[in-house]
Amino acid sequence: MRRNKIPFSLLLLLISSAGVGQVVAPFEMKDPALRGLQQKYMDDLKIVGKDIVAGDYPYPFYLSRKLDIDEQQQKVEDQRSVRFDLFNGQTVLAITGNYYAAYPSGKFSGEQRARATFLNVAMPVLKASVRRFQNNKSVQGYALEISHHILGQVMGVTVENPENLVVFLPQNAALKLLAAKDETAQQVALLEGQTLLNAEPVMIWSGGKDPISTSNQKGADLPREADLSSKPAGTENAPSSEGLTQPNAAVPSFPEPLKAKETPPVAPPRDTSPQALNALQEADEQALASMSKELDPQAHFVSIAAPTFVAFRQGIYLELSLNTTLPEWAAGSRYKLAALAFDGHIAQLIRPTLSYFKEESKFDGIGFSTTLHHPTGKGAAGDASEAVEFFFPFTSLRCYQSYDCTGQQLIDAGTVLINGERVSLDLQIAEGGSSNR
Repeated sequence: MRRNKIPFSLLLLLISSAGVGQVVAPFEMKDPALRGLQQKYMDDLKIVGKDIVAGDYPYPFYLSRKLDIDEQQQKVEDQRSVRFDLFNGQTVLAITGNYYAAYPSGKFSGEQRARATFLNVAMPVLKASVRRFQNNKSVQGYALEISHHILGQVMGVTVENPENLVVFLPQNAALKLLAAKDETAQQVALLEGQTLLNAEPVMIWSGGKDPISTSNQKGADLPREADLSSKPAGTENAPSSEGLTQPNAAVPSFPEPLKAKETPPVAPPRDTSPQALNALQEADEQALASMSKELDPQAHFVSIAAPTFVAFRQGIYLELSLNTTLPEWAAGSRYKLAALAFDGHIAQLIRPTLSYFKEESKFDGIGFSTTLHHPTGKGAAGDASEAVEFFFPFTSLRCYQSYDCTGQQLIDAGTVLINGERVSLDLQIAEGGSSNR
C-alpha cells in the first residue's frame, strides 16, 4: 500500500494545532543533545509557553522565530520560540520575541529602554520559565532576546527602528533575582549575568537613578506616538490555561522583584552644567584635599591634575588622575596591560577611596583615569604609555566594596576606555595573553 508523504508545512500546522504553538518542535533541532531535552521536557515547555502568552504586558508581546518584524506580519508568522539552546557554552532555556512598544529616543537613554523592557517583559518571562525549570539540572541558565522599537526624527520625519535586548542569567543568578527582597540583592544577581543592547553591554539598574514604569502601570511612562493597543500580546487567540498542570507545591512563590514604588517619580536629568560641577567641587573641596594627601602614597595621583568632577554619560563622576607603574615582566596587548593595571593598582584603591564619600546622591560614581608606565619605557606595541579610564557607578562600587561582586562584575557594570576608545575588558582573557575588544 502506498503511503502519502505529509508536506512539511502541513506537518508544522498539525504540530501547532496539537498545543505546542509556542514551543519549537524537537525534530527541527540539529543538536542531538538539545533535541533530546526538547523532547523530554516538552510538557514543561508547553506550560512555559502558555504562561508567557497569557502574561499581562503594557504593549503587545509575541513569541517569535523572527525579530524586528512588523506587528501585522508577526500575527501570521511562526510564534514557536521556546527551546533549549547553547549560550556561551551553557545549556539554556532560550526564548525570543517581539515587544511592540516604542521609546522616544530623546526621552529614554539606552539603559532606560533596556530597564523598561526588562521590567515589563523579561521579568514575567523569567518568572514563567524559572518556576518550571529551577530544579532541572540540565538547565544552566536562561537566555532571552526581545526586540522593541525606538522613535526618532530624521529631517523632521518620525522614524521607528528596532532595537534588540539580550538578557542572560545563570540558573543561580535567576533564582537569586526572583527571590531577592531588596535592591542590593537584585543588583548582585543581575551582575552575575549579561545584558546586551544591540550587541553592546548595558547595565540594568535595580533602582535609584532610572525609575521606570513597571507592568502595574500599563506602560504609562512609555509614550508612543503610534496607536498601540493595550491588550496583552497574543491574548486574542491564546490557548486556555484550564487543565494545565500547576507547578509543584515545593516551588516558592517569588516576590515582585525590581518593582518600583506605587507612584515612582521619573528621576530628573542630572545637572551637568559647568556651574553645577564647580559648585560640587567647592562643596567637597576639603574631602578631596584630604583624600589626595592621604591616599597619594598608594594612588600616585598626577600632581598637576587634582581630583575633579566631570560630566560623563549623562551623569557626574569624580575623576581621579593617576600614574600606574607596571611590573617589569608586564608585556602584551593594551588590553592585557589595562587588566594588569586594574588588578594591581585600581582595585586596591576602591575601598580606601569610598571611605571618603558617605553621601552619594550628589554624583553618580568615580572614574579612575590612569597613565600606564612600563619600567622599560615601552608600552603596548612599543608606545611610551597607554591611557586607561575606568568609570564605575556607585551601585557597583558598593557591591564590590562589600565583597558581593567580583572585579570582573565591576568592570562589566562600568565603562572602560583605552586611549579614548570604549572597550570590553575580560580580565582572565586579557591577562591570559589574548586581546579582546
